[in-house]
Amino acid sequence: MELATKYELDLVEVAPQVKPPVCRIMDFSKYKYEQEKREREAKKHQKQFQIKEIRVKPNIEEHDYGIKLKHTLEFLKGGDKVKVTLMFRGREMAHRDIGRRVIDRFAKDVQETGIVEHGPVLEGRLITMVVAPK
Repeated sequence: MELATKYELDLVEVAPQVKPPVCRIMDFSKYKYEQEKREREAKKHQKQFQIKEIRVKPNIEEHDYGIKLKHTLEFLKGGDKVKVTLMFRGREMAHRDIGRRVIDRFAKDVQETGIVEHGPVLEGRLITMVVAPK
């Protein structure tokens, strides 16, 4: 305690569970600042991504399908995950096989750029699939 006050520093207990407890003389505010600085730097280098959503319907036209696929590939190349949602409306639920073919075709077409992370799953009136970049 005397040494810490003599050098105008703080006495910090490093390991209280050890017998005898280990203490260190240091500038605690400077230590906290450097620790926060390291955390900010680590956060900068962290890979961040968003989940983008593409919505399609079972009776999608060829051109519209191409546009949706193009957007999906752009999102994947940008490093984002893509949630592909196929929506059934009204009596379309009677023809789930058509919707399944569309979503399977989508999965096959994005294979080169992405990986199907969460397979096509039917949830009520929706079939959802999550595609992550390679």
